[in-house]
Amino acid sequence: MPFVLTHWINLLAMFFLALSGFYIHFPIIPGLMGLARGTHFFWMFVLLINLVTRLVMMFFVKDAVMPDTREVEPDYKNWLPQAANRHQMWPWIKYYLFLKKDHPISAKYGVLQKIAYIVTPFLILAAAYTGFCLWGPTAGWPFFYAGTTWIASLFNLGGGADPMGARIVHYWIMWVILIFTAAHVYLANIYNFAPSRMIFAWKESVHGEDHA
Repeated sequence: MPFVLTHWINLLAMFFLALSGFYIHFPIIPGLMGLARGTHFFWMFVLLINLVTRLVMMFFVKDAVMPDTREVEPDYKNWLPQAANRHQMWPWIKYYLFLKKDHPISAKYGVLQKIAYIVTPFLILAAAYTGFCLWGPTAGWPFFYAGTTWIASLFNLGGGADPMGARIVHYWIMWVILIFTAAHVYLANIYNFAPSRMIFAWKESVHGEDHA
């Protein structure tokens, strides 16, 4: 249940961040910029706190290490290489591309799922960092000012801390996260909706139902 809750918070945060972010970039309705910025930074803090909470919980909350089992261990073990996932990356790729009918061998998380869960926190932290580079109260802090200056130099924006470079990077990180999220939803439900039933209805699938 704790991981279901963090998953829900992630979903809400992503929705409101994307919605407010698109408005900040394309303010099609006048007069809402202050509300959009406030909403954007509120949910950014929610997402960051949720991320840290999820990473801490993985060392203390126990859950199943294999499908169809009640054996539980600390969740961080599901993120690490496991014997059940060895040499399974290519079979998983073929499975997702409909080139393989049989479900690959897997622990709780598949190989590509592990990679996604490891990459996603770094994407969120990169988005947060560039966001702080653009946010008035923190843009002048040395840690963020240095990043803004460095990013500006990468884009050949001249001397100083021109925020346009950070704005561009922040914008494209957002698109990577959105595409990543869409791919995650698609791949999780590619053959059935068992993962969604677990997250949204807290209902486990019957043994053998998932890949019959």
